[in-house]
Parts: sequence; structure tokens; C-alpha cells
Amino acid sequence: MRIWDINPGYLNRQSLLGEHRELHGIVSIIVNGKKGYANHPETIRWVGYGWSLRKRHQLLVAEMSLRGFHEKSPVLTCTNKGVWPKVYIDEPAHQYKLLETKYKNKEQGRIPLPENAQQLWSHHKYSVLARDVTRYKMIGRNVSTMKPGDEFSELARMLVELLREQPTAGGIRNALQHMWGYVSDNSSKLRRDLESWSLKKLFDETQRLSLAAEELYLISSTALSELKVWIPDT
Repeated sequence: MRIWDINPGYLNRQSLLGEHRELHGIVSIIVNGKKGYANHPETIRWVGYGWSLRKRHQLLVAEMSLRGFHEKSPVLTCTNKGVWPKVYIDEPAHQYKLLETKYKNKEQGRIPLPENAQQLWSHHKYSVLARDVTRYKMIGRNVSTMKPGDEFSELARMLVELLREQPTAGGIRNALQHMWGYVSDNSSKLRRDLESWSLKKLFDETQRLSLAAEELYLISSTALSELKVWIPDT
């Protein structure tokens, strides 16, 4: 039984659907007082964190939707709003190593597992940009000074925790407009049109064009699914 902390984009199909199933199992144990895996460390660390369980479920569903799966079993728990468990079963950097071993000679996830800090940062940069421009610039500078073989456990943990923060509407729009520049005409008229689009329309179109153009840089971005979780449906 496992709920991963890293972005669901790194999970292959089997792991993605497996985590979704196990998350529902943990919710059932906690909400309904079932025994089963009630004493499992993974269950224990989520007790009292209903809101974050729901948010993790939404992240899984956003990734599933991107890959063509349709999910209709929402998680409605909402205790401890805005707060995530502080305990990790495995540190985020080690979770990448676990998946590397697990996926050897097997199907990979949408986002390739990072081999160094530069790759890890390239996957997360638009998600961070949506949350904090200052930290975006700071992390970018720090990563640029790292060597390909440098250990990146501190960066991995920082990025997991940054992506748990809710981005502002303005931050999401800024990140999406940067992403949009990779896949569409960047004329001044179009830039003006983008300002009038809802965040949902801008996200949907950016996601659609990224996939249609097979733009690997954006397809390997956490933002291509996770930002959806923070955008109102209307």
C-alpha cells in the first residue's frame, strides 16, 4: 500500500491506477473505521488529513484524465484544510529511485524519471512559476550551479512541498502563457486574446496543443496536469 508524494506524472499506467485504488482504500479505512490496513504506516500518516487526501486524489484524476482515463468516484473528505502530512514513508528523492528500479525494462510514466537536478527542475519549473516568481528565479539560479552528478534530495523535497501550495489565479495564468508560447502563434493580437480567456480555457487549450504538437518539453511538465486541480470549473 502506497500513496506517492511525487507528482503523478512520473507514475506509469499500472502505478497510477494502483495508487488511485489504494487511496480510495485508505479513505474507506479512515472514514468508515475499517480494520484492514488501519495500522499500516501509509494509512497512519494520512489520518486527520482528509483535505490533502482529497487533493492528492484530484491530482491523480487530473493525470488520469490527461492519459484518457475517466474517473467518477470523488473523495469528499475535507479535514485539516490546507495541511499536508509532514511524514514521508520514503523521501521524495528516494521515491524516484524506487520507481527507477520498479520500472526497469518496463513501461515508464508520462514524465521521465530525473537523472539529475537539471532534469528535475525542468519538469517542475512551470508549476513553481505559477506559485512564486521569486522562488522560481532562486531555484533556477541554484540549479544552474549544480553539476549533473550532484545529489538532489533537498531539491526534490522542496519541489514536492512547493507544489502542495495553492497557486494564485495570476500565477497560473502567467505560467500557462509561458507554456502557450511553445505551441502557438505568439502574435500581439493573440496575447491580447489570451487575457480574455478563462483560466480553464487557457489550460485546456495549452494542454490540447501540447499533446497535439507532441511538444516533449511541455509533455514532461508537472504543470500539464497538476495546475488543473487549482482552476475553477467555471
